[in-house]
Amino acid sequence: MSEPKKYTDSGIEIKTVYTKEDVTENIIQQPALFPFTRGIQPDMYRGKFWTMRQYAGFSTAEESNKRYHYLLSQGVSGLSVAFDLPTQIGYDSDHELAEGEVGKTGVAIDSLEDIEQLFAGIKLENVSTSMTINATGFILLALYVALAKKQGADLKKISGTIQNDILKEYAARGTYIYPPKPSMRIITDIFEWCSKELPKWNTISISGYHIREAGSTAVQEIAFTLSNGKAYVKAAQAKGLDINVFGKRLSFFFNSHNNLFEEVAKFRAARTMWAKMMKTLGATDEKAMMLRFHTQTGGSTLTAQQPLNNISRVTIQTLAAVLGGTQSLHTNGYDEALSLPTEEAARIALRTQQIAAYESGVADTVDPLAGSYYIENLTKEIEEKAITLIEKIDAMGGSVSAIEQGFIQNEIAKSAYAYQQKIETKEKIIVGVNQFTVNNGESVPAFKIDDSIRLTQIEKLKILKTKRDNAKVEQCLESIATAATQQTNLMPLVIKAVENYCTLGEISDTLRKVFGEYK
Repeated sequence: MSEPKKYTDSGIEIKTVYTKEDVTENIIQQPALFPFTRGIQPDMYRGKFWTMRQYAGFSTAEESNKRYHYLLSQGVSGLSVAFDLPTQIGYDSDHELAEGEVGKTGVAIDSLEDIEQLFAGIKLENVSTSMTINATGFILLALYVALAKKQGADLKKISGTIQNDILKEYAARGTYIYPPKPSMRIITDIFEWCSKELPKWNTISISGYHIREAGSTAVQEIAFTLSNGKAYVKAAQAKGLDINVFGKRLSFFFNSHNNLFEEVAKFRAARTMWAKMMKTLGATDEKAMMLRFHTQTGGSTLTAQQPLNNISRVTIQTLAAVLGGTQSLHTNGYDEALSLPTEEAARIALRTQQIAAYESGVADTVDPLAGSYYIENLTKEIEEKAITLIEKIDAMGGSVSAIEQGFIQNEIAKSAYAYQQKIETKEKIIVGVNQFTVNNGESVPAFKIDDSIRLTQIEKLKILKTKRDNAKVEQCLESIATAATQQTNLMPLVIKAVENYCTLGEISDTLRKVFGEYK
């Protein structure tokens, strides 16, 4: 009787054993050389560990600031900001649609005052900050720049990332405001402005993370993400920007799931594919061909049942990200299927990274799984499958057209359904969920957000609007509206507006009137 076949979630068949016959290409390749399969630095983590970030942001700016100071005291090397839903979709806390959502999934940011409180006691020149924000990314970047200027910082030294990836919002997540074309215009304005004024800032983090969270496979994650990346590059080139300049400031954001070997191979394949893609698009500077990426462990893999099991899941995912050559990493708290992470859960998540760095040996040599017949074969298989998918998207006219036709959304939905079916039928075992269950689960303390936060934010907004120069506010908003109808870069005008304490909602609404809303 023949043994049953095994497959990865991407549908790649896994053989019982791999030999040198399974590796057709020359695998003796050096890191930091095109196409960068083995990594973008010659010594990777021997010289410097990956940036250890912890994603944090909840309730008010003051409360989030306390968590940042705690995390910095515990050894994080980069901050990562989560924003609440109203902030993400361009509503101030006093908007009627913000009710019930203020401060819940992240920090509420309405104006420069909130940003000042969020980073109180933190010198922006000395810390790298990643902000998970898309539709309003340009406003949050403007607020960050305004605060840096108030601190007297040299903007040439300010480093960090705004996610700023609107295409995956249409495909997988939903926090968009404007239609695709004006949204792409805002993104290219950011590219252009930052290349001159904020040279160390990563102007976009092209995100596969949320595509994977929505239910895609590993192959779909990199295919759809790199296809989106190609769309951003072409939009910037159409505006006359130099691929060798803005290409160096593009970064990516990937998910790390539980299949250790498929995830490692996915990261290696993505680097290879992006290098070749950028070369085809006209890049001649190798630094513009290097895929630099942040990783977050898989939120959708965390279970509310037996939540302490999530510590083991996050450990495997951490190893996958590091063995795959990530540049920075956020590890999820074990309690995140239940609530925002408690301080204890955030500390354990950070310690998981630190133990991997200092105790496991995974950082001692570059790309330690290279040369494994299995890993090399899987890397090639993933690359080939992802290229086939990208070619299908290209035939539709690229990512924007594929999204407008619903292709990417439908492919993700089909994969999510198939995955859930396997769990329901126990073809796929999730420990503690459909196998090895217990009647009485662990009692885990949950982090609760106070509903009175909205009232606090509304009061702050009322006071702000009485003490600012409202004539200047109107002037700034009119300038933004006028520029939006022309080819004028929006960034300098938005920075001026936030410096005059225009609110995030006011700026978003001004552009809603010009660009309309995407339905």
